[in-house]
Amino acid sequence: MFEKLKYTYVPELKIHSFFFDHVKIYWNEQITFHKQKTWELSYIITGSGTRIIGDTIEPFSRNEVILIPPDIPHCWSFNEFDADETGKIENITLTFSNLFLEKCASTFPEMDKYIKRMQHNTEAISFKGNTLIQLQNLMLSMTKQTEIEKISSLIKLLVLISSPEDTDTVGKAIFEDKKTIRMQKIQLYIMNNYQNNINLDEMAKLIELDKSSFCIFFKKMTGKTFFSYLTEYRIESSCQMLIQTNLSIAEICFISGFKDIPYYNRVFKRIKNITPTEYRKTASLQYPHPTSLKEKSIYSN
Repeated sequence: MFEKLKYTYVPELKIHSFFFDHVKIYWNEQITFHKQKTWELSYIITGSGTRIIGDTIEPFSRNEVILIPPDIPHCWSFNEFDADETGKIENITLTFSNLFLEKCASTFPEMDKYIKRMQHNTEAISFKGNTLIQLQNLMLSMTKQTEIEKISSLIKLLVLISSPEDTDTVGKAIFEDKKTIRMQKIQLYIMNNYQNNINLDEMAKLIELDKSSFCIFFKKMTGKTFFSYLTEYRIESSCQMLIQTNLSIAEICFISGFKDIPYYNRVFKRIKNITPTEYRKTASLQYPHPTSLKEKSIYSN
């Protein structure tokens, strides 16, 4: 992978059969783009922003629980405006290996069908409905449990996450050819820098193309010009802030990367067909969850 991808090694510790991590860290301290050989179950307690999982980039919000199979690259980029009073976000992460799952199945035959069902899944999934509520409660309870009690809870978690109901796909494994790697670089750069000035020269340099070749490449991969894509990304990011914060329209305009309030208002209305003020008033009724900028199969061309 490219230089920003970290391949995270989670060791098979002799004293622990799985890894449980409950953290409260500053919003910009989350691990960067990475993948590992283990399964990962993540619960976002406090925070929101944008995540990349495999072939998908989309906004996320607090309370989501995501299961990521081994070898799918991913990262969460948190918003500064959605943290606790100390500027920190909070999440719980469990990781466990396929070897651990196989040992569970061989030790407890009752678990075999659940383990096989889970291992058959190759896509990252989010949970909803009653399954989500049960996962949240179990993972929160584990923060106060002993090591032995956590093992009991993990078995319950494995049964829950093996169920195909109450789930949505949020990312698929990708074939990492040269075009895919270039698009991942671009998306990660936009995600981390959309609030700043971004020009074609720096983007072309990022993926080692000249400016003209970069424009042709990006249009072929997305069907849009780079600046059209960037503008839409900024608008979608501002939508999250309109829903999730009490910041003024002017503040959101500048935080989203726009430099002119009238221009922001015009572009917003062109893309959303309503003004930012109207969107804020109606969003809670029309959009029970933050609006989504989802780019599935962006690497397929």
